[in-house]
Amino acid sequence: MVPELLAPAGNLKKLETALRYGADAVYCGVEQFSLRAQAGNLTLQELPHACEMAHSLGKRLYLTLNAFLRPGEEAAAQKLLESLLQVPVDAYILADPGMFHLVRQVDSGREVHLSTQANTTNAMAAHFWQSQGVKRLNLARELNLREITAICAFAELELEVFVHGAMCMAYSGRCLLSAGLSGRSANRGTCSHPCRWKYSLQEEQRPGEFFPIEEDERGTYIFNSRDLCLVNHLPDLINAGVASLKIEGRMKSLYYVAAVTRVYRAALDAWRDDPDNYQVDPQWQRELEAVSHRPYGTGFLFEQDQTRNEQDHIQEQAFVTADNSDYLRDCDFVGVAREEAPEGDWLVEGRNRFQGGECLEIIGPEMRRAEFIFHEAVNQQGEIISTVQPNAVVRMALPAGTRSGDLLRRWRDDKSS
Repeated sequence: MVPELLAPAGNLKKLETALRYGADAVYCGVEQFSLRAQAGNLTLQELPHACEMAHSLGKRLYLTLNAFLRPGEEAAAQKLLESLLQVPVDAYILADPGMFHLVRQVDSGREVHLSTQANTTNAMAAHFWQSQGVKRLNLARELNLREITAICAFAELELEVFVHGAMCMAYSGRCLLSAGLSGRSANRGTCSHPCRWKYSLQEEQRPGEFFPIEEDERGTYIFNSRDLCLVNHLPDLINAGVASLKIEGRMKSLYYVAAVTRVYRAALDAWRDDPDNYQVDPQWQRELEAVSHRPYGTGFLFEQDQTRNEQDHIQEQAFVTADNSDYLRDCDFVGVAREEAPEGDWLVEGRNRFQGGECLEIIGPEMRRAEFIFHEAVNQQGEIISTVQPNAVVRMALPAGTRSGDLLRRWRDDKSS
């Protein structure tokens, strides 16, 4: 069976994009009790429309309520759950047993999925949560393929794993660095990402003198994890018995959601159509390099030796961590095709500046793409312009086959071929 492809939806537009670009289900949050307080999120007023949008396409929507409650917040959590009773979300994603208890009191019929923050690392824990009525759980990111396979073999509920996106240098994402260094708790949805900061040593007798922890002129980034990318290893996870493959990124851009979702959709469809002769398409990795990311890695998926020696541990850290906090990307996202104009051109919303003579590429679902040279556009005042600025809405020619919601991008350093 082909696993579900689960994509992030930081707001209503990203939700629509994820569904259009191939997600089977989306996960989102509202303003309260979500671990992405800065993601934009959906409002309670938008949530019914979001559910309708997903369900009209035969897809599912899961609401993330995975913050850990503090004393005095129970009443607010109960009030939120009561306001959600008539909203047809397909499941809640929870981590805190207290929130789970409230859900069972207020909304006992709702399907519950367990977040990775619950740190599920073994089949006995999976059986426990199943006995409590949990339908699906997201396994801890620290597990390797052998361990995932073992849990899948004995667990009777659905299992979900992350396959792409940012990783935290913390046990199942439960990190205290941000709370300690900036007063913003990652476990409350306000992480300041100190794991991406540059660190050095200061010797007690040499105040003001800072020394890199490693011999590198850039300093060291011992907490700075690589981004996860498992597109080349999906058959391993499918054969292990995983039911849902999850993409991280509720705080990422609309372009990220579209580009990453369509790659994993293409990969899963290729496996579905011919699993015996499945091959990785080099275009998939090329597309993933086109979105903003840190250096990619496979996380802990292939760290199978739990008795590894010290040298193995050092090699693992070098593999898991990145040597700087810079983001990489081969493309600039420059616009969105909104709707076809009566004149035969398209209304395009600019996202980054582009100008006449540049080679652009338009992409859409099902790995559609087409290159073209941009010459000119017509602005809202009816003037012909050769430069389109961010947030401008213009009318311009686009390649045949363009559809509403397709995205325009510009490759860097002649990487378009």
